[in-house]
Parts: sequence; structure tokens; C-alpha cells
Amino acid sequence: MRRARRRGNFFLCLLINMLLNPEGLIPAVILLVLHVWLGWPVWWAVLAAGLWILWLILWMRLIGWAGKCGSTPDPPKENKNPYSSGKS
Repeated sequence: MRRARRRGNFFLCLLINMLLNPEGLIPAVILLVLHVWLGWPVWWAVLAAGLWILWLILWMRLIGWAGKCGSTPDPPKENKNPYSSGKS
């Protein structure tokens, strides 16, 4: 069976994950609004957005690792079926 190439563009996958998971930016947006409204430091919003991106990267790595673990072939096993082993 033909297998697809496994080498994808990391930043393209990250961008797609960012588009699929925008709810992670809610704390950063709230902190940015509080920066504009109450004068809170803007680095809180930047930190929240950075933590969201770090979480996405860690999640991508975990899913990639799980995919590699699931696609490793099993070692060959001894055929114990007497009818198909070829011995008579």
C-alpha cells in the first residue's frame, strides 16, 4: 500500500490548529480589553497568547508522537495454526 509523505510543514499545521481552536485566545482578548479599558500591562495579553500557542505546539507534538506509536509494525509471529503452517 502506498503511504503519503509524512513530512508536513510545521508552521502550516500550527496555523491550521490556530484557526481551528480560536477559543484559546479568549483570555488574551479579555486581557487586551482590560489593557485598553483599565490600563493593565499589555504583556499579560501577550503572555496569554503565547501560552495558547505553546499549548497548541505541545498538543501537536503529543498527537504526532501517538500517531507514530500507532503506526509501528508488529514483529512477525510464529504461525501456530496446523492447517496453514505448511507442515503435514
